[in-house]
Amino acid sequence: MGKVTRRALIAGGGAIGIGAIGAGGLAGRNWLRNREPEAFAAQDAQGHLLWSNWSGSAHSYPEKRAAPASEDELLSILTKAPAPVRPVGSGHSFTALVPTDGTLLTLDGMAGLVGHDAATHQATVRGGTRLADLGPALAAIGQEMINLPDINKQSIAGAIGTGTHGTGRGIQAVHGSVIAMRIATPTGEIIDCDRTNRPEVFDAARVGLGAFGVVTQVTLQNQPLTRVRKRVEVRPTEDIFDEWPALRQKHRNVEFYVLPFTGHSVTITHDVTDKPVKPRGPDGDVETLMGLKQLRDWFEFAPALRRKLAAEELAKIPPEEVVDEGWKLLSNERPVRFNETEYHLPIEAQIPALREILAAIEEHRSDVFFPIEVRVIAPDDAWLSPFYERESGSIAVHAYYREDHDFFFSIVEPIFRRHGGRPHWGKLHRLKARDLAQLYPRWKEAREVRAALDPEGRMLNDYLKAVFLDG
Repeated sequence: MGKVTRRALIAGGGAIGIGAIGAGGLAGRNWLRNREPEAFAAQDAQGHLLWSNWSGSAHSYPEKRAAPASEDELLSILTKAPAPVRPVGSGHSFTALVPTDGTLLTLDGMAGLVGHDAATHQATVRGGTRLADLGPALAAIGQEMINLPDINKQSIAGAIGTGTHGTGRGIQAVHGSVIAMRIATPTGEIIDCDRTNRPEVFDAARVGLGAFGVVTQVTLQNQPLTRVRKRVEVRPTEDIFDEWPALRQKHRNVEFYVLPFTGHSVTITHDVTDKPVKPRGPDGDVETLMGLKQLRDWFEFAPALRRKLAAEELAKIPPEEVVDEGWKLLSNERPVRFNETEYHLPIEAQIPALREILAAIEEHRSDVFFPIEVRVIAPDDAWLSPFYERESGSIAVHAYYREDHDFFFSIVEPIFRRHGGRPHWGKLHRLKARDLAQLYPRWKEAREVRAALDPEGRMLNDYLKAVFLDG
């Protein structure tokens, strides 16, 4: 997003805020909601150590922790270790995919590049490889991934397993670039699969939530290193809503962030260029985000003034452009923690649903200050992909990790569901098997494959039982 300082956003307004609300009441309310969430105990009564995900929305105390360095070690864990056996990458999923009182399994010891084909721009990588490490490793052999998500801390196995995606014209989610996969199952089997060899496993487990087995390596269809121009621009939200169909067609990668209570949004585009490199500078997103938070803190109960001050300052921000190899620009650092819900809707429903969501938030939740992220993803054929056989428009709603996110379910999720949305597997939602079965045409077949690969349910924690077995 464009850089705007906290000082600029509230310049001249502090006295108004204090006078309108009262210094004591304002300070007290902000102190309450700026408190750190209550910390989980470092260990449970049995001495098992705490595991928590990035945002703090999920945690557990696994009996055993395992970090295999080979497939033989991995198979021994999958077949013999205390269940549920749950793989973990970076812990960046907000849903409770990982928590277990059985065995927590990391593939950090099974990471790195296995091999590549320079002629076809294909590369085989181990499942534990983090996307942030994969970028420079592929660049060293003249390749880059076709697309990247907004954050690159995930492992490749975790990214494809949850349907992680970026944005772009005709560009699929990360798992859309997988042309072959190797998976270890709780029955002690190693399965190599692709479109012709065990295609039912390939189609069902490509987006598998870590419930079909453990992905030990994947072969990716990549592309040659490409230089792109990244442009960031602040514009009136209504203008972007109106132009969104054209913007999606004009740019290779395009997304925008709606800034609630400001009337403005931030567009981010990436397009192939032969311009000289102009590296990205220091990140300004944190300062912008905290500026929006400070504006909320002072003017939550004066929405017209909040909008006026924000609009005046945001309109002053000039467009920013940088040029570099795509893998260096598509992903960003996100040090400010948050919780998130995201749904993927039929592309024609994206803007209508977004209008409803923005109106509902601005009417009922004046405490919201985090931007709403809007992206587009091409269809694919993985059975449990949220983008299965339809072009999708995604909408991601965020909340500061210190503040409640109940509005995800009371206000936002009903709108998503009314418009036919499918939830992101790594983002917060409340759908169960009976709901999901209505959204995925191949749901029954996927469940049958999963049951065959894990007949004893060794990889199902309570959350995944509700996803696959409920109803």
